[in-house]
Amino acid sequence: MKHLKKYTFSFIFLALVGLSYIFGFAAGNQIGMNFWMFAKEMFLFLPLMFVLIGLFDVWVPREKIEKHIGEESGWKGTGLVILLAMLQAGPLYGAFPFAYLLWKKGSSIKNIFIYLGAYSTMKIPMLTFEVGFLGLKFSLLRTLITLPVFIIIGYLMEGYLKDKNFEVKQP
Repeated sequence: MKHLKKYTFSFIFLALVGLSYIFGFAAGNQIGMNFWMFAKEMFLFLPLMFVLIGLFDVWVPREKIEKHIGEESGWKGTGLVILLAMLQAGPLYGAFPFAYLLWKKGSSIKNIFIYLGAYSTMKIPMLTFEVGFLGLKFSLLRTLITLPVFIIIGYLMEGYLKDKNFEVKQP
């Protein structure tokens, strides 16, 4: 019974989408279709992403990560995580497992937050669409405003989380 409580919202959601389909409620049908499209994208994307993250975990030693984007990496490490984030593609939920792996391998907290910020706003595939739709001037201005903000957030979060212990608690 305790385990069923965790999934109450999911059951209610599926029941409401099912009722929307049965009674022809257009908004509920659209919600169900959007959910299905998102779920399909995740099921196709996540296995490949986890294989690539697994290979990265095995092939890249901890010492390399610590040296290049660890605590002592300075601005060079910040530049590397920004470049790494810009060269990747995919939805934002794909960045979180990779950020966790970077943290596990010794990356600084600052560089992890900078990576997540740059990944969410500065991926080259996304920038090309942005330039096409909104223009080069807008894209450059937005990038010049957001990048320093993410760097500042990285430093602030590192200061805030520096002495925290992040042990994973088993259920």
